[in-house]
Amino acid sequence: MAIDLSPKLAKKVYGGDGGACYAWCPNELPMLREGNIGASKLVLERNGFALPGYSDSAKVAYVLQGNGVAGIILPEKEEKVLAIKKGDAMALPFGVTTWWYNKHETELAILFLGDTSKAHKPGSFTDFFLTGPNGIFTGFSTEFVSRAWDLDETTVKNLVGSQSGKGIVKLDPSFKMPEPKKEHYTGLVLNCEEAPLDVDIKGGGKVVVLNTKNLPLVGEVGLGADLVRLNGGAMCSPGFSCDSALQVTYIVRGSGRVQVVGVDGKRVLEIRVEAGNLFIVPRFFVVSKISDPDGMDWFSIITTPNPVFTHLAGRTSVWKALSPEVLQASFNVSSDVEHKFSSKRKAEEIFFPPPN
Repeated sequence: MAIDLSPKLAKKVYGGDGGACYAWCPNELPMLREGNIGASKLVLERNGFALPGYSDSAKVAYVLQGNGVAGIILPEKEEKVLAIKKGDAMALPFGVTTWWYNKHETELAILFLGDTSKAHKPGSFTDFFLTGPNGIFTGFSTEFVSRAWDLDETTVKNLVGSQSGKGIVKLDPSFKMPEPKKEHYTGLVLNCEEAPLDVDIKGGGKVVVLNTKNLPLVGEVGLGADLVRLNGGAMCSPGFSCDSALQVTYIVRGSGRVQVVGVDGKRVLEIRVEAGNLFIVPRFFVVSKISDPDGMDWFSIITTPNPVFTHLAGRTSVWKALSPEVLQASFNVSSDVEHKFSSKRKAEEIFFPPPN
């Protein structure tokens, strides 16, 4: 039975006044489990605070909207307090403890995509919180916690039992959180909307790629990522990851059409996608997208830190590398037909502007 590749929306997992956590379920999107990929989204209201915790998966985080503050603690390192904003991407390796806070009126929304190959549940993130009713230290006896923290048992009970919020809480507006430091931003965050473009095709689209050069921590995460902005009516060349990587795509803005072709030249997906949809392209399957008139933006992770793609249309496509004789024999056409085919798309690569 073929795996359902159709895009899905996230569903609420937990939350309260301060915000909510949403996740894509592998039961509804089987490619999550098949590809060992997790996907979730954190949405914080004003004064919403996501309690400190860690995950069983390495992730890439991408700020979809809003401004906020993030705390990131790498193993055996000091706390890094960062001002984050729309377009920021962060690599979060194993063992990283994080917290998130929104002090603004606009919701702070953060997308998380990651590798669940070492997770407790394939296709899902499991979060471990340090405080709250489901915090790690609620499971230890008072004696153990008292000895670990060198505190009397009464103080321990007050500390462990005081936070009633689970995962996300709403702080008093007067509460002062630590101020971000500009120097903490370097090396931990890359703003995809401000970074130098890796691809910029007039009338077609733009791409910023996250890799080990511009965000070194993606090497530890084992994932690459990119932000693609496709102009209205433009097309993204049919292509595939030639290094056995999966493509996990979240539609950030706009809408468009997607086709995916797999084994034996069978079209396995033909659907319209819009903001909020998540879909996954299996290894070596070929995908192409055409945006609606308002354009379409998407953020993707690729399950290798420095992905390599093969395109099947455009100046850099495999067709342009093949000799005329091989093309003529492969298509079983005359030299005139082969020449007409080879003479097209000599300037454009990856993105093709809409027809005149």
